[in-house]
Amino acid sequence: MTIDRLWPEAAADLSDEALVAELRGVDPVLRVNFVTSVDGAATRDGLSGGLGDAADRRYFELLRRVADVVVVGAGTVRAEGYGPLRVSEASVAWRTANGLTPHPVFAIVSGSLDLDPGDRIFADAPTRPVVVTTAGHSVERFTDVADVIEAGSGDRIDPDAAVVALHSRGLTRILCEGGPSLFGALLAADLVDELCVTVAPTLEAGDARRISAGELPEPRSMRLAHVLRSGSTLLLRYGRGG
Repeated sequence: MTIDRLWPEAAADLSDEALVAELRGVDPVLRVNFVTSVDGAATRDGLSGGLGDAADRRYFELLRRVADVVVVGAGTVRAEGYGPLRVSEASVAWRTANGLTPHPVFAIVSGSLDLDPGDRIFADAPTRPVVVTTAGHSVERFTDVADVIEAGSGDRIDPDAAVVALHSRGLTRILCEGGPSLFGALLAADLVDELCVTVAPTLEAGDARRISAGELPEPRSMRLAHVLRSGSTLLLRYGRGG
């Protein structure tokens, strides 16, 4: 499938190299990626993957290609059926040529530490994962399969502390793939630098969730960075408001 740029400079049939060049230039960055329908649904039949098309999947892979770490809430990991985080062979080749690990680190966020250390997400991981949780849990069972970051207390993750801990590990290009509650927490902490959102050309109705949840002290202004199109699908990228 082709992806064209409509704005700021029109260009047809962009290559992966051209798309990656726009994403690679920002460091550090906390980038969030979601897909939504035209009428604001973040899922179809409970899954975000139901909304994505071939263009969304292509861009999704390129976002991972340039990331040091992919951060996902444990609820989304379970709901979307995540396995061990691996990128494509083309992405492995690009990352290796550009001095990155073959695959990004997979960081799973769980305030309750409701995770199974025997899951294949850990057992078959190509790169040692990270678990982000709160203080006070028995983390010894993860010693052999993951690095553990303790940030926050009770069931509430401290987003600032979690990001600082990731940066201290050299993981400065952060890609968050959801879910809505984690996105909302990152927004409330004013940590989101960029949002990449695919607008699927469908009307879903129903009671599907939005891409963010929670409360903000005030709305966050965003600045449009680019508009891409593949057929009737739009791929939008926003940065912090100027």
